[in-house]
Amino acid sequence: MNSTYLSLEGKIALVTGASRGIGKAVALILADAGADVAIASRTQSELEKVAEEIRALGRRALVVPTHIREVESLRRLTETVKNEFGRIDILVNNAATNPGMGPLVDQSEKMYDQIMNTNLKGYTILSQLVGRMMVEQGGGNIVNVSSVGGTTPDVGVGLYCVSKAGIIMLTRAMALELGQHNIRVNCLAPGIVKTKFSQAFWSNEAALEEEFKHTPIARVAEPEEAARVVLFLASNASSYITGQTIVMDGGSSI
Repeated sequence: MNSTYLSLEGKIALVTGASRGIGKAVALILADAGADVAIASRTQSELEKVAEEIRALGRRALVVPTHIREVESLRRLTETVKNEFGRIDILVNNAATNPGMGPLVDQSEKMYDQIMNTNLKGYTILSQLVGRMMVEQGGGNIVNVSSVGGTTPDVGVGLYCVSKAGIIMLTRAMALELGQHNIRVNCLAPGIVKTKFSQAFWSNEAALEEEFKHTPIARVAEPEEAARVVLFLASNASSYITGQTIVMDGGSSI
């Protein structure tokens, strides 16, 4: 396959949760493929460091501090990117939270709201805002980052799994509605990735040993590996794929 299918030259991308982990890796690989990238998270100082790396690749970077749970913050985000770059060709919904662990029946309403408003409502609202922009401009591409927990529940993180399952259905529903507008919507569902977000899992040697008993590729994934899947979904290499979820878990689900 000609490598130009993976080129994002001339594209504008928006990545949330881009200050570290998978989001940072995605922002950098999209820039490396030729896109100018707007990056969003709550911490401006961390975003500025990522922006420097993007500019070092010869691409434009736009830092937009954003609180994914606040609708007005999401409105400001989309307006800022449109005003600066004129359009959004690629949206990568990646920001996520999992502030509490324990039995699902014991989780508080506050915990429910915090997880759902970040992991599902935030994705939905931003996809609506950017989706309308993409309809007007004649096309676009949305990639959602879910989790293998959205396909198979795990003990102690029930609410997180429910939110991630919602993202997978959001992907399918929006793909169904937006395909007629030349907009594709797909999803990445990673297993354990070596990020600060999932450190509690990959730093637990006993848990990893148990996990690797049924994982053909018996190691923890790197953020760059997840980013490469996002690049595939965001590029013309996947031009006839929409509404799909790619599970990246080293084979543990089989």
